[in-house]
Amino acid sequence: MNIIAATEPKSMERAIRDVIYRACLLLDEEKFLEWLTLCAPEFKYRITTYSPEIRKPMTWYEQDVAGLKAMIELLPKHNTDHGRLTRHATLYTVDADPSQSEARTTTSFACYRTMLDGINSHVDSGETQLFLVGKYYDRFRIGEDGPRFLERNVFLDTRRLDKGSHYPI
Repeated sequence: MNIIAATEPKSMERAIRDVIYRACLLLDEEKFLEWLTLCAPEFKYRITTYSPEIRKPMTWYEQDVAGLKAMIELLPKHNTDHGRLTRHATLYTVDADPSQSEARTTTSFACYRTMLDGINSHVDSGETQLFLVGKYYDRFRIGEDGPRFLERNVFLDTRRLDKGSHYPI
């Protein structure tokens, strides 16, 4: 991508939108290492929520690129029901700051899980359930090769998670 085109507001917004949706597709396809190629080397990933019971924000997970790579390499060793996660995302806002070559976005998402096996695989196999909902709060660097994730805060409305919650959301 040409930096001049990326600094034009509509072009930049389109490029950012495309990266967000591409990230969702890669995560859906469990191409986690390929998803990391959309991220800058200094990328930070967090999963947070707010607890009304204790009236405080909570951070459930926080990692950099090296930590995410290590976690992704361990995924085949995790106990899982092999359910597939599918994300449905809607980009709400893109707030670009061309002078800093950065942008911030807010994206609402719902993540569904389709059951493949488990305790009652003869009953549950093929069933799709809502897994969790929340928002992605992302920060991007806009460079000559297009937007790259600098930060992703996965803010969850859902606070009760089941198997599969160790996968990047």
